[in-house]
Amino acid sequence: MTKQDVDNATTAMRDIFPATPLQLNEHLSGRYGANIFLKREDLSPVRSYKIRGAFNFFRKVLGAGATGKTFVCASAGNHAQGFAFVCRHFSVPGVVFMPVTTPQQKIDKTRMFGGEFITIRLVGDIFDQCYKAARDHVETIDGVMVPPFDHLDIIEGQATVAAEIAEQLPEGVRPDLVVLPVGGGGLSAGVTGYLKDEVAADHFVFCEPSGAPSLRQSLETGSLVTLDQVDNFVDGAAVGRIGDLNFAALRRFSADQVMLLPENAICMTIIDMLNVEGVVLEPAGALSITALEAIGRDKLDGKTVVAVVSGGNFDFERLPDVKERAMRHAGLKKYFILRMAQRPGALRDFLNLLGDEDDISRFEYLKKSARNFGSILIGIETRHAENFPILKSRFDAAGLRYQDITENEILSNLII
Repeated sequence: MTKQDVDNATTAMRDIFPATPLQLNEHLSGRYGANIFLKREDLSPVRSYKIRGAFNFFRKVLGAGATGKTFVCASAGNHAQGFAFVCRHFSVPGVVFMPVTTPQQKIDKTRMFGGEFITIRLVGDIFDQCYKAARDHVETIDGVMVPPFDHLDIIEGQATVAAEIAEQLPEGVRPDLVVLPVGGGGLSAGVTGYLKDEVAADHFVFCEPSGAPSLRQSLETGSLVTLDQVDNFVDGAAVGRIGDLNFAALRRFSADQVMLLPENAICMTIIDMLNVEGVVLEPAGALSITALEAIGRDKLDGKTVVAVVSGGNFDFERLPDVKERAMRHAGLKKYFILRMAQRPGALRDFLNLLGDEDDISRFEYLKKSARNFGSILIGIETRHAENFPILKSRFDAAGLRYQDITENEILSNLII
């Protein structure tokens, strides 16, 4: 991949959509004392950068004379939507394989973008089954498989993000930091490759969700790592193994440059950007902004920062869960299991321990553990995090037996 190749791809891409904006965000700039520029890939036609790699892949394959071919992909997310949009643009047939468990909203959006040129097939309960079916179908029909990230033409297409950034930055301004979300690695491989002469290697920051640290672990070991387990909450970046070509492009960086961001912290960013800026972000799209909080104002003060916002395909049915996680991360909501006496007035005595800003959000008996005591699950919300140490001190003074299970993932997943 050369700069000229990427520039050519960028020019060609103007046939399908205009450059996404690079916006100086006043809210974040004021918070961190820096000039924070957001590269708004959530404003592409499919609300993610994935359209870029798909377009470039199709452009190259069709330019090489692959007419009459059917294109195939396996995806339940942004790759499927970018693929579908490009199929319609080039008027070529495409088949999208999705797991049976794919939310209807994602199926409908993919069908909307592809129209009559797209066929959607629901196969398998998990992605691996879906992907195998797609590969088998490609061989059967002698079609063309369009990978989500591990291909040179895909990387080159994602690199057009960097070409636009270089064009859009104010004259004479170079970023002190470029913050990139990482899933399969196509975006980060492309952007770092294009900007390598303008941005020093140690000025790049990569962000992965804590539950999917594929790049971080691969850099730590010096070779590609396949994760045994992945937390799929940040679905756009929850990848068990970074792409081979992408890791080859990124292995020059240090593992210390990869930030692992808690899923609940990402939820705080989603809520903050929605409430303050009116910007809708998917979890993967919030990664780079969440990293700013982790880096901290002291290290960002006075710097020029470019953060790539990778996508905004957020399913609002997830909003209650996102809000819940955000409150827990901020220390504004906790869950306790209490052992409460089974006597008249015991509940009233407990309620008297609560402060003026404490509110019960959940209350239920789990079981009767003995004739005179019962176990209770209780969720409490408060306005300020410092109220919880005060509340716990009241519990202790009253001799109340309790367990804070807020950060206990096993118990939380089972009963919350």
